[in-house]
Amino acid sequence: MIPEDDKEPAAAVDEDFSDAASGELDPYAELEADVLKWKELAVRTAADLDNFRKRSAREREEAMRYANQGLLEDLLPVIDNFEMGMLAAAQDKSSMIYIGMDMVRRQLNDFLSAQGVTEIPADGKTFDPNVHEAVSQEDCAPDQDGKVLRVHRRGFMLRDRLLRPAVVVVGKTGGEEG
Repeated sequence: MIPEDDKEPAAAVDEDFSDAASGELDPYAELEADVLKWKELAVRTAADLDNFRKRSAREREEAMRYANQGLLEDLLPVIDNFEMGMLAAAQDKSSMIYIGMDMVRRQLNDFLSAQGVTEIPADGKTFDPNVHEAVSQEDCAPDQDGKVLRVHRRGFMLRDRLLRPAVVVVGKTGGEEG
């Protein structure tokens, strides 16, 4: 055996270097870890970009579907007034005024249908606070309890969104204590 002091200086340096190197990570393992990290980041970024594209397409489609909502909301009071005029003109259904107004009413209804607007069924239906707005309650027969008795103002849906609730009078039985 060779005493420690008798070793060659080059062999001592090699041993010191190999001891230091074994304490550190292998450079290839370190590079592989970096590659995995960047690969995972690239996959996540690609998924985020794909989700962003889908969300943007959905938002764009929704904006196009409901772009006319404000215009339609502003048009509904005009249609209400027109309907009141139709009721007054209905006194003489053979008059040219009534015939002309009826043609315009049909055009308005066709326009609303083409825009995806539908009337909310209310008269005689069970009161639904999601689409009906109750302005009063009236005593009624027990079979009419909770049902719409009269419609004061028609309500409308724009596709699956509420454009305007129907304003209604709801029936209630007189014997209930609240």
